Amino acid sequence: MNPSQMVLSPDLLARLLGPWSMHINMPAVLFRVILTLVLSAVIGWERSSKRHSAGLRTFIAVALTGCAAGMLDIFILETYGSGQFFITGMVILGAAVISGYSILFNSRTQIRGLTTAAVLWSTGVCGAAIGIGLYTASLCLFAAMLFNLSVLPALEGYLKDKSNHFEVHLELKSGQYLPSFSATIRKLGMRIDDIELNPAYAGSGISVYSVSFTISSTELKKYKSHKEIIDALGSLDYIVFIEEMN
Repeated sequence: MNPSQMVLSPDLLARLLGPWSMHINMPAVLFRVILTLVLSAVIGWERSSKRHSAGLRTFIAVALTGCAAGMLDIFILETYGSGQFFITGMVILGAAVISGYSILFNSRTQIRGLTTAAVLWSTGVCGAAIGIGLYTASLCLFAAMLFNLSVLPALEGYLKDKSNHFEVHLELKSGQYLPSFSATIRKLGMRIDDIELNPAYAGSGISVYSVSFTISSTELKKYKSHKEIIDALGSLDYIVFIEEMN
């Protein structure tokens, strides 16, 4: 089987649609662009509804670029009988670069936008799959991404909250309060596994740490969530700010 035959082999949906959907022609181009537009718009809307920086237009733009690259690769193969899929490869690499730049760091050194970056990359690949004519594969990828974004966050949050291990960003009025904080942690039935001073806040007037905990108390494991523990710690007068790190 030569490369052209491999690329143009119809998938399940392509067989249902007919021969017109397997080649680069006007109906096929319109169908692929519209399908890409619809699927990427759904993913982009989901991200926009949660106020992420990469939203509707970004996802549509990346997916359409992938779709166009896939169709150009097919056109080169059909016209010249050879090709190295370099256009699709460049688009996928470009999506990876965009994803890397979309990872944002807030003032408390937590990574933000990692999920959106990964899904942005996946959407570009989904667009490329549609452009090549792998409709079934692109729909499966789209369904998997939507399931990942819509259903799994609740499960992930539940599993994280039930974990005996978690990490917090901690801001103290002064480093002299660290022994008191450590003593409070022990009284609550927890163990400090690691504590790291953040040098970025030197000279700010506060002492900032990343602290990793293990819940060792059976009672605390059973009845207290991470949020309840953090809220209790936040009530201490020498703590300026505390939050769980993702």
